[in-house]
Amino acid sequence: MDAGEPKFRRRKADRPGEIVEAALEVFAEKGFAAARLDEIARRAGVSKGAVYLYFETKEDIFRAVVTRAISPNIAAVQAMAAAHPGPISELIGGVAKVVAEVIAGTLIGSVAKMVIAEAGNFPEIARVWHDELVAQALAAMSTAIEAAQARGEVRPGDPRTYAIQLVAPLLMTVLWRETFVPVGARPFDTAAVAAQHVETLLNGMLTQGARA
Repeated sequence: MDAGEPKFRRRKADRPGEIVEAALEVFAEKGFAAARLDEIARRAGVSKGAVYLYFETKEDIFRAVVTRAISPNIAAVQAMAAAHPGPISELIGGVAKVVAEVIAGTLIGSVAKMVIAEAGNFPEIARVWHDELVAQALAAMSTAIEAAQARGEVRPGDPRTYAIQLVAPLLMTVLWRETFVPVGARPFDTAAVAAQHVETLLNGMLTQGARA
């Protein structure tokens, strides 16, 4: 953007992003049902009316949070899977490391817990989370695993099941941190969980030739 452009124009262009960032924080802290547009507007530094200029409903704001603030992390995983010719062990190790870093360094865990807890009352947030994140990541990894099976690296089995096996312990680590650590449970090191899980998973899914 031209540095000479009037400040108020730059500010207006920035508003949707600022609202999304504020909404991400509010959703993570309070959940979907308890999130209030007034609070989102206050944190974004805009009026409640200004929020409605860009988003018609709270569901629209949540969709924007997913597509603008969270989906880029999944896009990185998709890019890794698409660009990696093999071996699959390196890809799985790299993906697990990236996911662990995202979990540790962003609010995605808090929002994931929110989706799980409130999906029954707000199915649209579950649909958005599935369509924009879960389905995309599973498809990317399933395709990569299927290709590895064709190369003789991975044992027979459903590629989609292998893919869900990859992320399941990391999801459990997230739920543990968000649910039990606040009440005194000992936390897990997400990176250490990811590394140990990858070693265990690969020992089970790789063919003898791929492990050699």
